[in-house]
Amino acid sequence: MSTHTDLGTASARCFIVPPYLLDHIANLNNPRLEHASNAAKRALTSGPPFRSVRRGEPAPPQRTMRSGGEAAQRQGEPGQPTRFISDAGNTEELPGRLVRSEGEPATGDETVTEAYDGLGDTYALFWEAFTRDSIDGNGIPLAATVHFGEAYDNAFWDGTQMVFGDGDGQIFVGFTNSLSVIGHELAHGVTQYTANLVYSGQPGALNESVSDVFGALVEQHSRGQSANEASWLIGEGIFSDEVEGQALRSMKAPGTAYDDDVLGKDPQPADMSGYIETDDDNGGVHLNSGIPNRAFYLAATAIGGNAWEAPGQIWYETLTTEIKANTDFRQFAEATITVASRLFGNESRETEAVRSGWQTVGVIAQPE
Repeated sequence: MSTHTDLGTASARCFIVPPYLLDHIANLNNPRLEHASNAAKRALTSGPPFRSVRRGEPAPPQRTMRSGGEAAQRQGEPGQPTRFISDAGNTEELPGRLVRSEGEPATGDETVTEAYDGLGDTYALFWEAFTRDSIDGNGIPLAATVHFGEAYDNAFWDGTQMVFGDGDGQIFVGFTNSLSVIGHELAHGVTQYTANLVYSGQPGALNESVSDVFGALVEQHSRGQSANEASWLIGEGIFSDEVEGQALRSMKAPGTAYDDDVLGKDPQPADMSGYIETDDDNGGVHLNSGIPNRAFYLAATAIGGNAWEAPGQIWYETLTTEIKANTDFRQFAEATITVASRLFGNESRETEAVRSGWQTVGVIAQPE
């Protein structure tokens, strides 16, 4: 089953679970996992269309967001999020029934609470670390829908909001369980409103990597973890106890997040020597993203301290001011070095850490 999208004619929704993994689950020949297999098949073929902007252009200014069937206006001041959580009731109708708005008490539904808190934690990172007022920089409300679909095995950004499935219960156990997932998907919105990286090939892998970077930073910022204390895992907590694996991806060691009899082994390469040329997964966007992910991890741990400070600022400024929609790995690497030099000096520890990270993963050449 192919899930490749021709991005010359259409935009892709940005999913946390890559299509190659769902393909693998969908094609399992295991009666015990028939429920999970059927759930994966539905996840590959169902869902509403991505609410796209034109390829390679910035997203338009947006001051309202539909949630619960009504236009939701910004309520608070800069520095305060405006959140709306809706419940799809296991249908695929968006946005669903509005169940919690900003400032309202918890509903007793843990998934609603996790989504509400996760949106708040993501807002807090971008505001406190980068003085960015929501994903568009202008205070746009943050909306999410939970309980989407029947045992739906994914979470995604649809162009205006977050959408979370509950998982099949055998392999995936719910996508609000992981704060890095929530931060990852909302970061797709930040990319959409800034560089709007084309979701294909190396620009698409950078799109995925940027979301992994900020997803990890949301989790670390919320927990008060330094770069050297953090797990650098993306999607920790969404697998059932039956799965031999920690998470969907490891930024520290791409290719090691899971190694399971059912799921197989994490296929992400850790450097350019393993770069995967493929037409699937929009040109390998979830595969090759491991390469820039590891470059960020190496830079952040070499710099030390909190990763949302110097390294996060370098990546954020690169994303929002330095790159274009078709930027490839080398261009992105060079842009991060330029930004690091501007912020901290050409001979600084920060700049050298960024340069060394990209050299280690083979995106730029080692010095002779």
